[in-house]
Amino acid sequence: MKPEVKRFSTTVGRHTISIETGRLASLASGAVTVQLNDSIIFAAATMGGAREGIDFFPLSVEYEERLYAGGRIPGSFYRREGRPGSDAILTARLTDRPIRPLFAEGMRNEVQIIMYALSADNENPIDILAINAASAALMISDIPWGGPIGAVRIGRVDGDFIINPTYQELDASTLDLRIAGTRDAILMVECGAQEIPEDIMAEALAFGHQALQPLIDLQEQMAREVGKPKREATIILPNEELQKIVFDKVSGKMEALFDQTLPKAELYAALEKMLADLTAELIPAEAQDKSNLPSEEDIKNAFMETEKRVVRRRILEYGKRPDGRTPTQIRPIWCEVGLSPRAHGSGLFTRGETQVLTLATLGTLGEAQELDGLAPIESKRYMHHYNFPPFCTGEVKPLRGQSRREVGHGALAERALEPVIPPEDVFPYTLRLVSEVMSSNGSSSMASVCGSTLALMDTGVPIKAPVAGVAMGLIMESDRYQILTDIQGIEDHLGDMDFKVAGTAEGITALQMDIKISGLSTEIMKQALEQARQARLQILGEMLAVIPKPRAELKPHAPRITILKIPVDKIGAIIGPGGKNIRALQEETDTKIDIQDDGTVYIAATNGDNARMATERIEAVTETPQIGRIYTGKVVRVTDFGAFVEILPGTDGMVHISQLDSERVNRVEDVANVGDELTVMVTDIDPQGKIRLSRQAVLEGWSAEDARQRDQKGRPSSGGGRSSGGDRRPSSNERRNNRDDRRGGGGYNRR
Repeated sequence: MKPEVKRFSTTVGRHTISIETGRLASLASGAVTVQLNDSIIFAAATMGGAREGIDFFPLSVEYEERLYAGGRIPGSFYRREGRPGSDAILTARLTDRPIRPLFAEGMRNEVQIIMYALSADNENPIDILAINAASAALMISDIPWGGPIGAVRIGRVDGDFIINPTYQELDASTLDLRIAGTRDAILMVECGAQEIPEDIMAEALAFGHQALQPLIDLQEQMAREVGKPKREATIILPNEELQKIVFDKVSGKMEALFDQTLPKAELYAALEKMLADLTAELIPAEAQDKSNLPSEEDIKNAFMETEKRVVRRRILEYGKRPDGRTPTQIRPIWCEVGLSPRAHGSGLFTRGETQVLTLATLGTLGEAQELDGLAPIESKRYMHHYNFPPFCTGEVKPLRGQSRREVGHGALAERALEPVIPPEDVFPYTLRLVSEVMSSNGSSSMASVCGSTLALMDTGVPIKAPVAGVAMGLIMESDRYQILTDIQGIEDHLGDMDFKVAGTAEGITALQMDIKISGLSTEIMKQALEQARQARLQILGEMLAVIPKPRAELKPHAPRITILKIPVDKIGAIIGPGGKNIRALQEETDTKIDIQDDGTVYIAATNGDNARMATERIEAVTETPQIGRIYTGKVVRVTDFGAFVEILPGTDGMVHISQLDSERVNRVEDVANVGDELTVMVTDIDPQGKIRLSRQAVLEGWSAEDARQRDQKGRPSSGGGRSSGGDRRPSSNERRNNRDDRRGGGGYNRR
């Protein structure tokens, strides 16, 4: 029997968004499709049981792109989708971040959300639809959850905010703000911007939170009409009595330990020893019956809760941070550039115990990354990659490739720097930056932004302005709060907000925010943005003291790019059959050559002579012969009436016997044989493209006009002999060859 399908719709900005359930995936706990115009995304949410022995909430959010949604077949060898690409990973992270905080503390049931795009119209981005789809699937499911949430994208064109802009509108927008939240609070922000001032950003956040309210209404209606009763979940709550015992035993020791303002490694080692001593005290080794004693896991959880209470209380009541800084104080900064002799640029940025080394590589435009996703963006010429090896936190772990976190942090740094990267017509290079985290104690993604700016300036990239970043935190209880500048790891873990802001001296270029509490006022948001601005200006000052502006010249090993413009109809001649010609040219000149569809040619070489050689070869292939121009070419064929000379690659012209010398020539072979080099002038090009040449013109120093006039006056009527002298009749062979020429059999067109 066909299931009953329910469809719910609302208006968000200019668009109608519809959510449907009942048609697909009936065995999932909750399943929906969300549609905006012709873009449709499917989401299914399912909950399993609780796994034994885990001390965390096992939530997984997966988004996989299916290229059938865009009417395309994957370009891989197997013609099916492989591992998720960066865009898919970022969409999954974007969905996970606002959903996770709304599950009950201590929940241990496995929850999985899986999403696919069923249709992509190449007009409307689908990442925002994914967040709404996941929320709607959870709302109508039997999974206990504290939602709903709504999500919108905000653009800004000509000073006006736009809700859920299209790809085309985003191209013209100075803002790309993705925001998700509940009825009362913003939970997640992901933003790229063109140096937006802080006050405008605060307005955009308030505007976005208001814009998502219809989606909250719609999902609440769905939950009332089609929602399932919620199941009981396994909740592991802390032992309050044990927590009080642990707090009484170690809070004073923790206070004294934090007063010492130890480095991260020493602090964590001291805390580990304190926990070990506490565990030994509460679970004596000599105890025979341990059934009434707390478990090691319970003691550890109570210890961590005590640490949280102590750190937060010290910050709120005394303004004391774990490392002794004031709330607005930035850790000591030092920077270097030029660490790698062979990389095209490098920058080392160190802030406290966080250190990032970024290395830059320049390539040709043909080395831009090709994108095979559902967005209508086929390539990108600026890439930022971020690596977080285990040694940077003093740990030992197997290397398993890039994690989702690494992909996300790289994308954030990329977004922060993208507005200052010079356009292709100003700086025709592909740029790849790789940030290697050497040491991490908080805010390594923002250190990557700073290290990347240093690397770009060390490379000599003419960036619009230097960019710096800082991570902000928040401790809030009741009506008391403290905003923290440049948070370190422990403050990120124990705080209520992780708020990363990157930008230039003029404004914000990237913003990322995750909030763990239920409400955040506009006033707090404005204060955090202003505090971040002050910190950003201070950090920029430290960076510019090391390298005040981009280098005037590229490094010796960086490729220099020569730009040529050739006729579009000559592109094929350079490339050759199957790319044969261009591959040979690159190998022979040790260059990289990219040709655009409009005839623009980019030649990249680290050696000036190689660049000149490649340029001359391309110009020779693409040059169009002109009357009066002199060429030196090889004789490729000899006849009784003249010699055929290749003046340009693939282009021949004929020197008539009467034009081979200033004196009379009885036999062509007396002057020219196959393989000889002759210097000749073009005297005529007929409408069919046949080229007449003269060696006599070069010997006698004719001008282009002389060549044109003399060619017209002295051209033999039958194609042979010297008409100006009239003292020799063409031979039978000459007459036969001239007839062939007129028929096209012996012509001298370009080959």
